[in-house]
Amino acid sequence: MTAFLAAFAIAFAAIVLVELPDKTMVATLVLSTRYRRRPVLAGAAAAFALQCVLAVTAGGLLHLLPPRILEAVVALLFAAGAVLLFRESVATEDEPLAADAPAEPGLSDRRVFGISFGVLFAAEWGDASQLATAGLVARYGQPVATGLGAFVALLCVATLAVLIGKVILRKVPLRLVHRIAAVAFTVFALVAAVAAIRG
Repeated sequence: MTAFLAAFAIAFAAIVLVELPDKTMVATLVLSTRYRRRPVLAGAAAAFALQCVLAVTAGGLLHLLPPRILEAVVALLFAAGAVLLFRESVATEDEPLAADAPAEPGLSDRRVFGISFGVLFAAEWGDASQLATAGLVARYGQPVATGLGAFVALLCVATLAVLIGKVILRKVPLRLVHRIAAVAFTVFALVAAVAAIRG
């Protein structure tokens, strides 16, 4: 049970750190300003669940590799995540928010759900959080705990975006958080690389 909780907590913390200032939060914020909140959150939850299942499956397959190769692959995954985060920190210098677009009334909840699912599924594809989830599953061999931790983290970020997203995005320096996350991913990559070398 301790290993389960540790994997859940590590996944939750890593994904919140990565996603709080990320395009997922901005996309959810924009969607919630245009459409009703409940179907937006429902679509987001479905997209996150599917992305977590895909990431956990990939991580589970990686976990079957011999330990030395596994650590090398995990190091590469986290290094790729660090590069993505650093590039985003450079690209998001003073990005204007597109969250003040007018609401679009008249769409059914089903349609809003579909739009939200599609936008957020695409936003998460190949994202640093997906790489992190796969890497953490491969590293710790706790697919359920890691998947749940990642899913809960994504859902928390989406809920924050819907409820107080505009305030957070005005107060939080996105570049700084991206760079902190990039440093954390670099550390994870170095730890895995050292473990692969020591094998």
